Order: sequence, then C-alpha cells, then structure tokens
Amino acid sequence: MQPSGLLDVLGVASVVLDTEGRIVLWSPQAEELFGYPAQEALGQYAARLMVHEQHTDLVVKLFTDVMETGEGWAGAFPVRHKDGSTRLVEFRNMRLLDDHGSVYALGLAADQSTVRRLERDVALSARMVSQSPIGLAVLDTDLRYVSVNPALERINGVPADEHIGRTVREVLPFVDVDALESAVHQVLDTGVPLVEQPTIGRTPADPHEDHAWSLSFYRLEDSLGTVLGVGISVVDVTERYRASLEAEAARRRLAVIADATTRIGTTLELDRTAHELADVAVPELADIAAVDLLETVMEGRRSDLGPAEPAMIRALAVQADDGCEALRAADPPGQVARYEPDRLVTECVRTGRPVMVPQVKNGDLVRIARDPESAELLARAGVHSYLAVPLIARGEVLGALDLKRARNPLPFTDDDLLLARELAARAAVQIDNARWYQTARSTAVTLQRSLLPSHPPMTTGLEVASRYQPAGAVGEVGGDWFDVIPLEGGKTALVVGDVMGSGINAAATMGRLRTATSTLASLDLDPARLLEHLDKITEGLDHYIATCLYAVHDPHRRQCRLANAGHLPPALVRVGHRPKLLELPTGAPLGVGGVPFSTTTVDLDPGDQLVLYTDGLVETRRDPLDERLDKLLSLLDDPTRPLEEVCDLLLRAMHHPDNHDDVALLIARAQDQK
Repeated sequence: MQPSGLLDVLGVASVVLDTEGRIVLWSPQAEELFGYPAQEALGQYAARLMVHEQHTDLVVKLFTDVMETGEGWAGAFPVRHKDGSTRLVEFRNMRLLDDHGSVYALGLAADQSTVRRLERDVALSARMVSQSPIGLAVLDTDLRYVSVNPALERINGVPADEHIGRTVREVLPFVDVDALESAVHQVLDTGVPLVEQPTIGRTPADPHEDHAWSLSFYRLEDSLGTVLGVGISVVDVTERYRASLEAEAARRRLAVIADATTRIGTTLELDRTAHELADVAVPELADIAAVDLLETVMEGRRSDLGPAEPAMIRALAVQADDGCEALRAADPPGQVARYEPDRLVTECVRTGRPVMVPQVKNGDLVRIARDPESAELLARAGVHSYLAVPLIARGEVLGALDLKRARNPLPFTDDDLLLARELAARAAVQIDNARWYQTARSTAVTLQRSLLPSHPPMTTGLEVASRYQPAGAVGEVGGDWFDVIPLEGGKTALVVGDVMGSGINAAATMGRLRTATSTLASLDLDPARLLEHLDKITEGLDHYIATCLYAVHDPHRRQCRLANAGHLPPALVRVGHRPKLLELPTGAPLGVGGVPFSTTTVDLDPGDQLVLYTDGLVETRRDPLDERLDKLLSLLDDPTRPLEEVCDLLLRAMHHPDNHDDVALLIARAQDQK
C-alpha cells in the first residue's frame, strides 16, 4: 500500500534517551525540528541541549516520573532551537524496554503550530461536512461510498451505514447512474473538476416525484499525490428546476397565444376562423381539436339550454395530428349533431364552464362521444385525456373548443386548461365577429341581388348577358350594379355603376340610384342630361359618390350613345378588328356636383359587342391598371363566342379570389333587325 502523507505533514520527530537523559537516537525529523544535526546531538544531555536553564528542574522531574512510574506524559513545552529561538513543541513521552530489560525514554515531537493548524483544518472540515446543507460524499477508486454526510443521508433517504461500501447504482437505482459514473471516471483520470453538472431522478427520500440536483466532482489526493477517490457535492435544485419548468411552460403559453393572435381571425370568414383556431390547438394542446358552434347561434338566436335539453351542435372545423385515429369519431365540418344532456360538451356549453377529464376511463368515453359507435372509436384510438372549453363572446356562449389526447401520453393539466381558455377567449371574439359579419353580409347579398335584375329583359336588336360577383376573399357586398332598360322605339338603355363603399348602406344607395336611373331613362333623355340629373340626386345621398356609364342603343340607326361619370371605359369588340377601349370623356363621378357631362355616339353594327364592367373586374393591389385592361382585351379575342361563356371566362380569368371588391359585368351584342 502507498504510505500516508499525514505524518510527513506533521513532521514527527523521534528522540530516544537513556536512563541518564543522554540522547542515544536522533531522527532526521528531529534534525529539522530542533536544528541540531545527529553528530551534535547524540551523546548530549537532552535537557542541556534543548531546554532553557529555568526549565531544567521541571524537565528532570518529568523525565524521572516517566522512567520510574512508566506513565507517559503529553503536552506542549518550550524548546530551544539551535538558532537560539524558542519554539513550542508538542510532545508524547513514554518509557521503552528492550529485550535485555534496559530502560529508555522515547519522545515523539512535532511543531505545535503545525499540529494546531492540522487540528483546526480537521475540526473545520469535520464540522462543515456534518453541518453543511449540501450533500457530500467520498467515493473510493472503485466508486464505492467511503463516507457521506447527514445532508446526503436526507437527500437520498438512505442512512449513512447503508451507503458505505456500496456503489451509487446499488444505493440509487433511479438516477442516471451511467452519466454519474462517467463523470467520476473522467475526474479520476484527468484530475480536472466537473462543476454543477445537472441530473434528474428519484430517490428513496421521495420515490414518487422527480427531483433535480447539481453535482460537482473533485479528485482527492494526499500530500504525495496518491489518488484517494472522488469527492462529490450534491445540491438539491428541485425548486429552481420546477420554477424553470413553470417559466418555460409560461413562455410556451405566451408563444402559443402570440402565434394565435396572428393566425386566428385573418379574415371574416366563419369557417376559416374556426379552422385557424383548430390549427393552433394541434399539436400544441391536443392530438385532435374540434371547433363546434351551437346551431341556435348559427341561426342568429341566443342559446339558453335547460338541464334536460340536448345540444344541437354544428362542427365548424376539425384538426388532428397525423395518423390520429380519433379523427374518425369526430363530426364532419358542416354537419349538425345532437348531443344528449349528459354529454360533457353539452355540459360545457350549457354552464359556460370548462370540463376536464385528465384520466379518461371507459365510462367517460360514453359521455365524451356523440354515440356508442363513436365511443368505441375513441377507445380504439387510445383517447386518454379530454378537455372542453366554452367559446364565450360578449357574454354569450357560442360553442366549445373540444380537445382530446391519444398519442400524446401526458394528461391535460391546469396549465393546459389555462392556455385553452385563453385561446378560446381570443378566438371566440373573432368567431363572433365573423358570425355577425356573415349575417350582415347575407342580408346585404340578399338586398343586393333583390335590387339587381335576375335576368336581363328581352330587348330589340340586342343579345345581353350579365353577371354580379361579390368580393372573393371576404364575400364583401358593395354598391356595384347593372341594368338593361327597354325604351320606346325599340331602343335599350345599358347601365353599369359603382357606389363607393360596401355593405348594406352601399347596396341600399345603389338601389336608389338604379331606381332613379330607370325612372329618368323612361323620359328618353340624352345620356349626358340623364347623368346630370343623377348627379344632383347623388349629392343628397349621405355624401355618397358613384361612378356610372350610361348607354342608349338605337337598333334602327345602328348607333349607341354613351356618357361617362368617372367610370372605366367600355370595350368594343368587332369582327375582323382587335378589341379596343372606347375613348370617352371620363367625366366626374356622381355626387361631385357642378361638372358637365358629354355624350359620345358610336356605330354598333350587328355582331359588334359592348362590354361594360366595374373596377372590381380589372383593378388589383399588385398589377398596374394598364396591364389589367390589356389582359381584358386579350380575353375578348373571339367575337363569336357565346356571351354567357364570355361572362364566365372574364370572371374566371380576371376576378382574383382575394379581390376585395365586387364585380358587375354587362355584355351586349348587336343583332340584325328582322
């Protein structure tokens, strides 16, 4: 075995005296402690060499007592050094007998300051180890416990004597032993400490909860450099670890909410808003999410479910993680399903409170699913946790956000409930806005279509086709209109106009202008004169401004007279010629007031076409207007194409789905008089 370096630290000197007090043995440590080499000390009276005169009698008495009684003496005594200084030396004196019966005195001596320093170090180390709140352990080179302090006993929940001689794997099987042993071997091999290494696990002190610790490893060596083992400090950082988990969960919730803020409610389309909510919920919150609205809410009525009433629920959106079999049990979007009073989603929308089942049992599935067949599908899919959160906006329960977990092994928690409620609260307002917008839009569309001619009337000398298309992306209803008005003498008035703005007010204003135009047209006024009257009428309509193109076709003269009030020019299509835009004086929009209009006469032979349209057909936010008008003319390349096909072609090719303006389109083709 390797020698210990502790005695070398103490520098213990050995001195042997005969019965007369002469020095007969003198160790090298004695040379170093007292300063006298052996040749100067051997044979000398120890008292004369090492003790001051005033202490001689005391030393002789102590020597005599040891030699006569055999009782040892221990204590500190001032000793004279060769250099003349005096030093306190710690002594252990005892009597020796050799095999011949001869008596000697043995003195073991060490510098008292060195002894006291070592004592203090040991006392401090022992007290710190025993009273430290930090767990401390020493492993030998075989990775077996040599010692542990009380704090580590408490942390591990294992008494100290059950540690000693055993490995970490034997004492703590539920921690990451492989990583710990790897760290210990690294420190033993390199001597470089590893500080604050995190680990997570469970100990007998708390076998049901994960704890977190910060471990530090230090190689232990004696004064000769011999490796003794590894010291390990263990700090329980479970509270900090849990706080970090909570902070991370809070950060995740905020990130999801921030994401939801940008992703939910991008349009005023009810179905799309519901799908956006479902997309945010999966997979962040659930494996499958459904956004359901009460059918009474969809119909514009307030829901007031009684305790025994079933809920009629319309599924708006369903989203599932890839491969989630529970999707088969979900109600298809657009379908209305009846949920009995005992169903959990019915309870959610009736009470306006969340319903959470962290651990779903077979009996719970019957209350989650719509019917027994769906409950069986949920069971086969492994649905084990359920959460339903009401969608509440402006004090009214609209429906519910229905969440299930099957592939995600974790149950829903209070943190998940908090996040789901926040998402539902934000989305409910967007859904309610979309719902009311859809109701208002439906009303406006109904009004708009009721104010437009369903089919252009039969006219003399003209074949007519028309279309009206609300805005694509949001279904916005505007003030675009067209009209075909039969006049006396076989003439026909063609009108297309656009009231600035959108919604019911714009549609209503459009209806008033259309009625006024029809009335004025019956007076057979010159187009410019008619626009002047419309201009005065528009000035009194709540500051509305409108554009209008008014044309009168005379089949007998094969002419068309046109006047323009700030509208885009019509296209003229002729057989054998390239389509072109008519050059008309633009004029000011209706409602500006005081600006004269002018009439332009254009020949219109049989087969010629006039294409009248509103700006929603050609204007976009990305493309220059000239390019769009050129595209319009390029699509009018076949004068013989049926007019209904031309209308469909223009709407399909020109009206972008994301366009935020509606379109009125009117095409008239001159025919031979028979």
